[in-house]
Amino acid sequence: MTTDGSGANNLFSYHFAITESSTMPMIDVYAPSDVFPEGTDGRLGHELTTAVLRAEGVTTPGPFHLNNTAAFIHRMDPHTVHTAATDSARTVRVQIITPPAALSREGQKQLVKEATEIVAKISGDPTQASRTWVILTEAAEGGWGLAGTAFGRAEFAALAAKAAAARAK
Repeated sequence: MTTDGSGANNLFSYHFAITESSTMPMIDVYAPSDVFPEGTDGRLGHELTTAVLRAEGVTTPGPFHLNNTAAFIHRMDPHTVHTAATDSARTVRVQIITPPAALSREGQKQLVKEATEIVAKISGDPTQASRTWVILTEAAEGGWGLAGTAFGRAEFAALAAKAAAARAK
């Protein structure tokens, strides 16, 4: 992090650089195989990707964002999802893993709301929202790796600078 001359941390600049240039969330959706209609996995992944990027503050996702945000749709046998009340629960779990400090508190709230709405809409069942869990996980400092590099704040700042320079050409 840098300082603004007064000794205060310039977290805004760091956050802006991260969100505008180098966030790379990972998305996992776990659901009974019959919750989402066949052929909707791509749509589910795309809509969740754009929701998480919006929540991170990415206003214009480019190839870097879209090529490095992965959505894994895990369709499971309906009898493998259980609650205390039933052996065939219609529960969906969405886990979104982000780099350190990628989401503000408002971003977290926005993302949970949007992810839940997306799941309910694509499932075709408005009541699915009450059975959808969204788990936001922030990777530890240095615990986010891509292309053989364990990214921390310094590496993300360097990556953001490199992406900004490439866009300026």
